[in-house]
Amino acid sequence: MAEWITFLHPPRENFAATMTDREREVWARHFERLTRLHAEGVIILVGPTLGPINTGICVFEAPDEQAARKLMNEDPTIVEGMATGELRPFKLSLLRGREAS
Repeated sequence: MAEWITFLHPPRENFAATMTDREREVWARHFERLTRLHAEGVIILVGPTLGPINTGICVFEAPDEQAARKLMNEDPTIVEGMATGELRPFKLSLLRGREAS
């Protein structure tokens, strides 16, 4: 299984502090989906960068680029036009509690 990283770019700076009610609802669905994917063992790690630029980062496993891109593009924030996604292949080299690969 290959590893991938996505960068989720919200529409403006300080997004987390300035979300509308509609944006909060969509981003809540986004987090519910990530929680489910994590429980299913798809996601390795996920979280936002803090400060004025709130880029979301997600490292996950998918068999190929097509499957990885599908997983990224089905995110509610992308579907609803509240974020853009950027996908790159990733190699997890060191992780606390895991031997180097």
